[in-house]
Amino acid sequence: MNTKSLFTDDEFNFITSKNTLYAWRIVLFDWAVIIATFVLCAHFPNPFTILLGIFILGSRQLGLAVVVHETGHRTFFSSNKLNDWVGNWLTGYWVFSNKDSYMKVHLKHHQFAGTQDDPDLNNYRNYPISRTSLQRKIIRDLTGQIGWRRIKSIGRSIRKLGSMSPQSATYLKRSIAMNLVMITVMSSFGAAWLYLMWLVAFMTTHMLVVRIRQIGEHAAVPDLTSTDARLNTRTLHISWLERLFIAPHGVNFHLEHHILASVPIYRLKDMHRLLLKKGYYDGMRFQRGYYSLLNGVSVA
Repeated sequence: MNTKSLFTDDEFNFITSKNTLYAWRIVLFDWAVIIATFVLCAHFPNPFTILLGIFILGSRQLGLAVVVHETGHRTFFSSNKLNDWVGNWLTGYWVFSNKDSYMKVHLKHHQFAGTQDDPDLNNYRNYPISRTSLQRKIIRDLTGQIGWRRIKSIGRSIRKLGSMSPQSATYLKRSIAMNLVMITVMSSFGAAWLYLMWLVAFMTTHMLVVRIRQIGEHAAVPDLTSTDARLNTRTLHISWLERLFIAPHGVNFHLEHHILASVPIYRLKDMHRLLLKKGYYDGMRFQRGYYSLLNGVSVA
């Protein structure tokens, strides 16, 4: 089906239109939350604020990665140069996300979703899983076992820096530099220990919300082998609290993203409403909340 035919010309032009001010608002919101979290923990350092801060930082690290994804699709800003600059300097480098390398794999995910050639298939092909297995995965995430593998991977890359391609070496050097900037700024305020929160969040809560996002998008869908996005991809209806801690910036509208990847993330909710009104989702049930989802993708 020609996806464009689902919409009038005015509707299509609206949902694919880019809004630079809205995009900036998303980026600034992430950094405002990150900075506010550090300030709160610096002024009131206690187990509660630090634990809360680690959960918030993990979700905002995902928020930065979401912007990397959007800028990689060139759907975030009207300017491609601005997409590249923000996707690297204001988001990707801070969480060691190489936008160009990521997009090479991610575009294949879009191309081959619903087939055995989907490069992301191993992340969700075995669902539903046992409740015990899901609990083990969550424990591994929150105890840093999965995150430590990521840290070791970054460490191996640093040791191989001299033999890397110029592009990969540049990405890694800039990622290290941006994290050193963060440490330096924190040190100038006498709170270098705050960087440990960023690191711990990256290794723990960030890994958990990434896993939950992946489960929400494609795990235990009606038909993972179908090329119809309505069968191989999921959209969830979620609360504001889940948007803050698990699914920033509308990533819960993943079905719409697969139907039409040229729609900016800040237009996906509008696209969802349009398709509902047009009957494109007739007969479908949209799950509410990640707690319900996790119960649904695991069995006793």
